[in-house]
Amino acid sequence: MSRTFLFMPESAYGPTNNCIGIGNVLRQRGHRVVFAAEASWAGKLEALGFQEDLVDLAPPPEPGEDQDAGQFWTDFIRDTAPEFRKPTIEQLSTFVQPTWQALIDGAMYCQGQLTEIIERQRPDVVIEDNVNCFPALVTSPAPFVRIMSCNPLEVRGTDVPPVFSGYPSNDRTDWDRFRAEYERTHRPMWQAYDEWVRSCGAPGLSDLDFIHTSEHLNIYTYPEVIDYTDARPMPGRWERLDSSVRATDAPFAVPDQLRDLPGSLIYLSLGSLGSADVELMQRLVDVLGTTPHRYIVSMGPQHDQYELADNMWGEQQVPQVNVIPLCDLVITHGGNNTTTESIHFGKPMVVLPLFWDQYDNAQRVHETGFGIRLDTYRFTDEQLTGAIERLLADNELRTRVAAAGAVVRSRSGTQRAADLIERVGM
Repeated sequence: MSRTFLFMPESAYGPTNNCIGIGNVLRQRGHRVVFAAEASWAGKLEALGFQEDLVDLAPPPEPGEDQDAGQFWTDFIRDTAPEFRKPTIEQLSTFVQPTWQALIDGAMYCQGQLTEIIERQRPDVVIEDNVNCFPALVTSPAPFVRIMSCNPLEVRGTDVPPVFSGYPSNDRTDWDRFRAEYERTHRPMWQAYDEWVRSCGAPGLSDLDFIHTSEHLNIYTYPEVIDYTDARPMPGRWERLDSSVRATDAPFAVPDQLRDLPGSLIYLSLGSLGSADVELMQRLVDVLGTTPHRYIVSMGPQHDQYELADNMWGEQQVPQVNVIPLCDLVITHGGNNTTTESIHFGKPMVVLPLFWDQYDNAQRVHETGFGIRLDTYRFTDEQLTGAIERLLADNELRTRVAAAGAVVRSRSGTQRAADLIERVGM
């Protein structure tokens, strides 16, 4: 029986692509899939076969001013990029808290719009892939499903490092200090948000959490081989996907200008947000341009602000899930999608974290041996090139990550997610 599934992803490529992958499976099964995405995604989801009923998270641009998908967050990250050079504990007040506040402002702005969308679309199930609560989704007559396409430390535990810290799992020295600073910088904002959420008729939020746990289904995406379940098993109603890789990206072949060059093939991506830091992208291009390898580069929204080296090919966006399988190594910011997709396809990583949970992913990849974490703004040329050569030469690692990828692929994350979501409300 055909049903209506309403997705609301965060206005960034990671969560949106995650929802696209799952939604596409539901659509292929004959269901009606609607995206209540942010307005800058207009036309991009419809082109993939979905219905769009979009929202503004802030006053819309003036007539005639076009916005790229996710432009609000691209601008926000670009403007706050200097904060990424600080230790994670200092970023709590200068980046993490302002980011939460921007997310909260968006939720407040679109509350009425979401209420109207739910009345108009009458979904059978509502699915949110975001880090903060939208009360209209929780109070909908339809069952609410939460997707967490971030590092699973977002679900806190006493025996795992604090989220956003990037601290090692085997050294608790600074855990309590980080948690105390998070409490100091975030509690007043959380209290005000919790009061507003309750005023909208939604249940109160758990202490210092900005989103509800669903009583029906909660899904997170993280490969078992790097998960924390040995130290913090997930509570009830949580289901893990090893990966959630969409099948909607365009086909890709190695460009002619790289095909006959010597060296390994390496994928470089700092994500749609991280690549907005032109100075950092230029630094990477300058260093990697001296190596004997070939590079496919996801250049990002500022692609016209820098030029690639002769051993590189790139575009503003590339079909990532069809690029990674062709490569020998991935250089990434540690976004959750790229991290899980790299393991899905059995590729080791050099991780250069920038913000949010990227530090946690970078640390987890490093401490589980699937890659090397570097200091994004302080690495030396030799550290970057040396990390690349060590990973490419480590045959034992390459065998291990390839085997892990085979297991992940066999578990068919998007199909499993669609199965779980289909059962909700039945």
